[in-house]
Amino acid sequence: MTIKIIGAGFGRTGTKSLKFAIEMLGFGPCYHMMELHENPERLTFWQEAAATGRTDWDALFEGYNACVDWPAAFYWRELAEFYPDAKVLLSVRSAESWVKSIQSTIFKGLKTLPDMAPGMERDRRVMNYEIIAKRCFDERLDDTEFLVTAFNDHIATVQNTIAPDRLLTYDGSQGWDPLCKFLEVPVPAEAYPFTNTTSDFQERAKERAQALEDSTPA
Repeated sequence: MTIKIIGAGFGRTGTKSLKFAIEMLGFGPCYHMMELHENPERLTFWQEAAATGRTDWDALFEGYNACVDWPAAFYWRELAEFYPDAKVLLSVRSAESWVKSIQSTIFKGLKTLPDMAPGMERDRRVMNYEIIAKRCFDERLDDTEFLVTAFNDHIATVQNTIAPDRLLTYDGSQGWDPLCKFLEVPVPAEAYPFTNTTSDFQERAKERAQALEDSTPA
């Protein structure tokens, strides 16, 4: 296997739905941040990438055909160069709705870092904080105006870097048609897999926090 699709869009731009859509179209498995929970042993590759800017990408993505969401999306340049035949998907939504969503979900989790217990979960949070909070947003997680600008600048940078015939700027609300045309596959009979709303995310975060609390010695 090798990476055939690189997701360059920030988290909270429909990346989990996109993961499922990509897999339904036959390009799975697709790596997503959720894989860090399911395959924590690969965290060391991301830690190396965060420290040096590179890692053994083939080993990290062994068994996967695609990747979306952070932390992979932060390395879209490196991955596009390393996998020159891969297509690039830039997932987008309105900047204002994205800010509202990410401040209610991912950013809340990042801010709980000091309260996390030692171990793999803390190591994962530390890596995510370094890549997302620090490097993407300069730790300005409450600065709405800055976040809107950062979001729009990222979109423009990807669009100005990746060749047009290799890139699809995609809003999940568009459904199957542009995605299937870009990937040159038939449109499935099944509906596009919209998932991971803000309330869904928040509920899972509560469950993980409770599980962590239950497993922490008193």
